[in-house]
Amino acid sequence: MDHSGHGTTMDLPPFTLGRALEYSPDLFFLIGCLLALALYGWGVLRLRRRGDAWSAGRTVAFTAGVLTVALVMCTKLNDYGMVMFSVHMVQHMVISMVSPILLLLGAPVTLALRALPVAGRGHKGPRELLLMVLHSRYARIVTHPAFTIPLFIASLYGLYFTPLFDFLMGSRTGHVAMMVHFLAVGLIFFWPIMGIDPGPHRPGHLMRMLELFAGMPFHAFFGIALMMASEPMVAAYRDPPGSLGIDALTDQNAAGGIAWAFSEIPSVLVLIALVYQWYRSEQRQARRSDRAADRDGDKELAEYNAYLASLRARSQ
Repeated sequence: MDHSGHGTTMDLPPFTLGRALEYSPDLFFLIGCLLALALYGWGVLRLRRRGDAWSAGRTVAFTAGVLTVALVMCTKLNDYGMVMFSVHMVQHMVISMVSPILLLLGAPVTLALRALPVAGRGHKGPRELLLMVLHSRYARIVTHPAFTIPLFIASLYGLYFTPLFDFLMGSRTGHVAMMVHFLAVGLIFFWPIMGIDPGPHRPGHLMRMLELFAGMPFHAFFGIALMMASEPMVAAYRDPPGSLGIDALTDQNAAGGIAWAFSEIPSVLVLIALVYQWYRSEQRQARRSDRAADRDGDKELAEYNAYLASLRARSQ
C-alpha cells in the first residue's frame, strides 16, 4: 500500500539505523548528485591539466556536501521520512543546513569561473552567462540579508504550520520540490555568509556573523514549539503506520528536538570557517603591509617617528 502517492510502502518495519541506510535512491537526486560530482571533477581536472592548483580541501568539502544530499535522499531515510516526522526533520536539517555549508566550502562558483573557457569576442558562453547572473540585480536581491533571513525563517513556519506541507507531501513531485527548496534556501542563506565564492553581497566578517546569528534562533524556537505541542501539528504525520510501532506525538517531540539541536551545529561550523577566513585575511593584509614597507623603506613609520619628534620639540 502506498503512502501519499509517493510510492513509499506503508508496512515499513520499525526504524533502525541499519535499515534507514539501505540503498533506496530517489532518481532525481541520484542523477543530480552524480552530475554535480562529474561537473566539479571536470573543473578540477581542467585546472590541473593546464598547471593551475586547486585546493584538495575544497574538493573534499564539495564531495562531502554532495554525499550528505545522497545520504538523506538516496537511502531508506527518504522512505522513512515520508511516514516519520523525526526522520523527515533529519532530512530537512541536513539538506538545508549541513549540505549547503559543505558545498559552499567547495567554492563551486570560483571553480566554474576558473575552469570554463572564455567565449570568443562578441559571443557569450557559459562563463559569461554566469558572470551576468552574479552581477545581476536579481543576484543582489536574493543574496541581501533583507531577503535571505526572512526566506530562511518562512521555510520553517510558512511551510510546516500551513496546509502547504501536506499538499507537497501528497505527491512525489511535491516532495522532491520541497527538498530542492530546502537545499536552495540553505545555499542562498549561507552563500554571502561564507563569503568564499564571488557574489554581489560581500559583507565584512563581523556582519556575516550577525547575519548567521540572526537566523539561527528561529530554528531553535521552531523546535521548541514542536516539543511543547500537546497534539500532532502536521496532518501528514498524525497517523503513522502501525508497523513502525511509534506514537505520533512522541515522534513529533523527537522532530522538535532534532530541529533545536541542528540550530547549533551549523552555527559552530560556519563560525569556525569565518574565524579562519578572518585570520587568513589579516595575515594577507599584514604581508601586503610588509611588502609595501620593504618597497618604500617603511615610509609610514618614518613619518610617524618624525611626527613624534616634532611633538617632543614643541614641548621643550
